[in-house]
Amino acid sequence: MNIPVEPFKIKMVEPIQLLPREERERWLREAGFNLFKIPAEAVFIDLLTDSGTSAMSDRQWAALMQGDEAYAQSRSFFRFQEVVQSITGLPHVIPAHQGRAAENILFSVLVKPGDVVPNNIHFDTTRANIEYLGATALDCVIDEAYDPYREHPFKGNMDIHKLQQAIRTYGRERIPLVMLTITNNSGGGQPVSMENIRQVSQLCREHRIPFFFDAARFAENSFFIQQREPGYQNKSIADIAREMFSYVDGCTMSAKKDALVNIGGFLALRDDELAQKVKDLLILKEGFPTYGGLAGRDLEAMAAGLQEVVQESYLSHRVAQVAYLGQLLQEKGIPVVKPFGGHAIYVDARALVPHIPQEQFPGQAIVVALYREGGIRAVEIGSLMFARQTEAGNWEFPRMELVRLAIPRRVYTVSHLQFVAQTLGTIQQRAADLKGFRIRSAPPFLRHFTVELEELQ
Repeated sequence: MNIPVEPFKIKMVEPIQLLPREERERWLREAGFNLFKIPAEAVFIDLLTDSGTSAMSDRQWAALMQGDEAYAQSRSFFRFQEVVQSITGLPHVIPAHQGRAAENILFSVLVKPGDVVPNNIHFDTTRANIEYLGATALDCVIDEAYDPYREHPFKGNMDIHKLQQAIRTYGRERIPLVMLTITNNSGGGQPVSMENIRQVSQLCREHRIPFFFDAARFAENSFFIQQREPGYQNKSIADIAREMFSYVDGCTMSAKKDALVNIGGFLALRDDELAQKVKDLLILKEGFPTYGGLAGRDLEAMAAGLQEVVQESYLSHRVAQVAYLGQLLQEKGIPVVKPFGGHAIYVDARALVPHIPQEQFPGQAIVVALYREGGIRAVEIGSLMFARQTEAGNWEFPRMELVRLAIPRRVYTVSHLQFVAQTLGTIQQRAADLKGFRIRSAPPFLRHFTVELEELQ
């Protein structure tokens, strides 16, 4: 197996420790078996998310010192704007403090009760922001996405026939926009092909429906296009990204992913009138349009990160590191989603603990076991996150039960990943002993962040 060699050297370290097992048990009980509630210092290896957990480069740290903290029209904004425009080709660049804030502002302007917003698969905050407004978040991903072991190169693709059916069923007047998440986080971090982006764009233009990206991992998606799609092998990541964005009317982005920063996000738009409406609401909810809830130093760090993320040496290592963990798990016979995604490895919880039914949250059982066994924090992407009760009182469950091992960018080494694989191997040997959970208390939206659970006996 090829070992991914980092295209950087380590300049600063942060101590971590593996607490004794009895302390980890105590933290689990006090947190109501919700890993979001466990203090970071009680975590050994944190794979909860790749959002805002990257290690910034020396160039980014230097950029922080150049931040212009003027309330309006700061030079840091114009530098940030120039970088985003060069990558996306979209003229209007509107910062926000993170991706969900950008989603909230966009949807508040465009979406009304009774509307339907198609996507390949909506992730949690996107879905919640849509549903909070009384609209429906509709998933239209290709069927291959729901087969964890299908070796399809672009399992994040939108099913064009499903999208056409949605337009016929609901009508253009009830579909204020179509979104496409690149890469498709809820479906295993799977990429979307350029051909599929082009097809979705053409269909949206035929029906005069605005087309948007959730672009949090646009660079990783561009890399997969370069590696897997005919005709793109000799194109640069920047050129591929620019072509992708040429097909959309705008995007939301959590810069905490592919911009390699710890906070930040933005909206980029093509339409002048929509941009003005968004800016008007931004002033009310986030701040003046040239800072959008961020300090000037944050804008500088985002600008530097966006330039670094399109470098092929960085992306080659990033994707290889994720694949390395996937290969380690696969060698141990642990069921994982194939092909490997760009930011995370996804364990097929239903296959690893088939004795735990969906209503008892099999993914959460594995998440708890990971912390118990090795102090590792991961996240469930399954029934705890997405199951919902209908008006008739019945439960609707997602088609996949996954555990996401999200790898922070430029943070962990090969030995950390080997420890994760070793821990999951131990869990696999005792998988039949794992217990399910029931909900003790939960909020109506995004319950997985604050839910409290009881372990079944």
